[in-house]
Amino acid sequence: MKLFVDTAHVPDIEALLPLGIVDGVTTNPSLLAREGGDPDAILKAICGLVQGPVSAEVVSTTADEMVGEGRRLALLDEHIVVKVPFGREGVAACKRLTGEGIRVNVTLVFSAAQALLAAKVGAAYVSPFVGRLDDVATSGMDLIGQVVDIYDVHEFATEVLVASVRGPLHVVEAATLGADICTCPAKVIDGLFAHPLTDIGLQKFLADWERAQAAKV
Repeated sequence: MKLFVDTAHVPDIEALLPLGIVDGVTTNPSLLAREGGDPDAILKAICGLVQGPVSAEVVSTTADEMVGEGRRLALLDEHIVVKVPFGREGVAACKRLTGEGIRVNVTLVFSAAQALLAAKVGAAYVSPFVGRLDDVATSGMDLIGQVVDIYDVHEFATEVLVASVRGPLHVVEAATLGADICTCPAKVIDGLFAHPLTDIGLQKFLADWERAQAAKV
C-alpha cells in the first residue's frame, strides 16, 4: 500500500521524505489556505520535492469551470493530479478531464455507489473519507472493503485512496482490506513509528550494554 502525506505544509514533507516511505501528497483548499501565500507556488514546491502524485483540488462548482481550472492546475507540474468533488458536476468534469489525459482524484466520496460512478468515468483515484463516516456512527472501513471488492470484481483501474485518516489503526485496516493508498496527516505517520514496547526494549538493550562496558573497567 502506498503512503501519501495529507498536507500543504512543506516542512512536514521535507521531514518525512528522507525516510523513504512517502509516495505522494494530497492537498485541499483548506490545507493550502492554512499555509497562506501563493497556492500555485506551494503546489510547485511540493511537486519538486515529492516527485510523485500531488493532488490539487478545484474550487469551482460547475463542470465547465472545474474542467477549466483542472486544465490550469495540470499545467503547473506533471505530477499534479486534479482533485474534483463528487457530484453530477464533478463526475462530468472527471469524464472530460480524463478524456484529455489528465489524472483525476474524485474526493468527498461516502458510499460505494459514488465510488462506482467515479470509476466508471475513469478516475485515477477515488477518495473515500473514513474518519468523517466514523464521526456519524457509520463504519468508514466497511466502505473501503466494499469499494475494494467492487473494483476487484469489475477490474477497474481506479485506485482506492483512503482519506480522512485519524490514526494508525485506520492505516493498518486500510492495508489489511487491500486499499491502494492511504493519505495521512504527518502526525498520523509519526504515530506509525510509536510503540511503548519498542521504547522499553531499546532502553533495556542500551542499559545492559552500558553495564557490560562498565564491568570491563
